[in-house]
Amino acid sequence: MKASAPPLVSIIIPHWRGQKILQRALSSLRRLSYRPVEILLIDNGCDDGSVQSAQQEFPEIRVLAIGKNIGFAGGCNFGMERAAGKYVLLFNDDAEATPDFLEPLVELMENNPQIAACQPKIRSLEFPEKFDYAGANGGFLDVFGFPFCRGRIFMTLEADRGQYDDVCELFWASGACCLLRQSALQQTGLLDVDFFAHMEEIDLNWRLHLAGYRVVSVPRSVVRHHAGSTLHPDKPFKIYLNHRNSLIMMMKNYSARLLWWVLPGRILLDMVAFGYRVFHLDFQRALAIVRAGAHVLWHLRSIQNRRRQTQQQRRLSDREMMQHIYPRSIVWDYFIAGRKLFSKLPFAGKALPQTYSAMSSAGEQRD
Repeated sequence: MKASAPPLVSIIIPHWRGQKILQRALSSLRRLSYRPVEILLIDNGCDDGSVQSAQQEFPEIRVLAIGKNIGFAGGCNFGMERAAGKYVLLFNDDAEATPDFLEPLVELMENNPQIAACQPKIRSLEFPEKFDYAGANGGFLDVFGFPFCRGRIFMTLEADRGQYDDVCELFWASGACCLLRQSALQQTGLLDVDFFAHMEEIDLNWRLHLAGYRVVSVPRSVVRHHAGSTLHPDKPFKIYLNHRNSLIMMMKNYSARLLWWVLPGRILLDMVAFGYRVFHLDFQRALAIVRAGAHVLWHLRSIQNRRRQTQQQRRLSDREMMQHIYPRSIVWDYFIAGRKLFSKLPFAGKALPQTYSAMSSAGEQRD
């Protein structure tokens, strides 16, 4: 890190329910070796007494009460709007920090001003030898808007054997734990509150790319996370949010030219997913997919307005933007071609993640 005083990091923790998970998260943050930090606990309409208990046990935290549950995106925005730090760290209440995880993230950002977001390696709390579902070792997006990670594709979690320990450029950094540059957020705006929860960080990272910023993984920084403790990945409501928000995200961020040929393919894949659920008599999850499409149709005008705002801020051409997106269908590669591991994916040309080994050691690369 540069010789000047370390910058303030504001740690944002949106919380709805769960006393034990919150105590675990705050206890781990109390052991951080990095200073200075401020910890903002966002009371997202908590009704189980866990916020009051946290205030008593951790008097150093600052509680910001909203009064109702406005979702992960709304809670994080509420905190970021009131944060004093040069950087903000989004940190899930079901995550656990290692004492020295923050230094490598701040070091990378301080030495590379074009990097607007970065994430640590996220390992599973439930299965310690494996990557975590919510971010693993960094996120990517296929051409039809389906996210996947280094170390996790759909429900396949890889064991962490150091196979992805190179610093590399990502498409998205996980909202479970990621460091964001405040000055970049002032340019692109914060999380989209209409997403409520799930994929809002991918949408934000897409907007950061369009504005000319970079997103990077920092594997020598490690945290643990219990994915699904708030909402399990296979719950119908989660499926609804994922399908709905993914469609909205594509409609906001793709150029009109690209959207005309990508969106029909995505709708076809959603129809296949619906048919699969119906064939297996899984009507709840089939209905969730229908509800997602209906929501998008019903709110087209609002989506168009948000799309207009996003497109006005873009700095990258289609060709430049597509260098950040996986140019194939991850659905095809995973379910048809049988490529279950990230290392088996046929990245082509510039879609191959670019390594930044110099960044991980001394931050020598300058942008």
